[in-house]
Amino acid sequence: MSDPVTHSDPPAADVESAPRRPSSWVWWALIVVLVIVLAVGIKSLFVQPFYIPSGSMEPGLVKNDRILVEKVSYWGSGTPRRGDIVVFKDPSHWLPPAEDAGPGDPVTKALSFIGLYPSGGHLVKRVIGIGGDRVVCCDAKGRITVNGKALEESSYLPKGTQPSLVKFDVRVPSGDLWVMGDNRGASYDSRGHMGDPGGGFVPDDLVVGKVFALVWPLGRFRILHRPATFADIPGAG
Repeated sequence: MSDPVTHSDPPAADVESAPRRPSSWVWWALIVVLVIVLAVGIKSLFVQPFYIPSGSMEPGLVKNDRILVEKVSYWGSGTPRRGDIVVFKDPSHWLPPAEDAGPGDPVTKALSFIGLYPSGGHLVKRVIGIGGDRVVCCDAKGRITVNGKALEESSYLPKGTQPSLVKFDVRVPSGDLWVMGDNRGASYDSRGHMGDPGGGFVPDDLVVGKVFALVWPLGRFRILHRPATFADIPGAG
């Protein structure tokens, strides 16, 4: 008589384990990493937030306004155009040490790095002349001229402001910019650095990008456009 057949569970090693799902903290860590990667990529290539550090761009942009700067326009061979409002790195100690340092505490430094907090150490001005241009202040009517064409600046200068109390006659070197704040009486711009190394000019490669939107306060949100007066300036003479 044969022995009865008995059934037993297979050894534990032979049992196929069900796949374990990552715990919730792993998912959150992955999401945070993805957000950081996307933020850094967007900041590096496309759009970056900044703030207005002073009153030099009033009345259009006032101190502590939050702005967005786009970089696409200056990709490849693209360069700033006359009339653009640009953010650029400090050329040669234009900023006082406190403003040049940027965020001080670790949290804001980290947020600034990933593009979620406006960074310091930058200036915001309007491009008046590009490489090869002759920029002069002023003509018989007190207007700034670029390559002989007088600028009509009433659309962006504070009411009653003269285009400049500082006289100058400059030829912008190739690859450089001549920049000025809109609040001409309260802007220490290219005019104030004519005696410095570099002559007050800003190299193109220090430009971060073009200001295209005022985003905060929300009540003043708007898209910024290049003033019409810069549309028909003749080529450098």
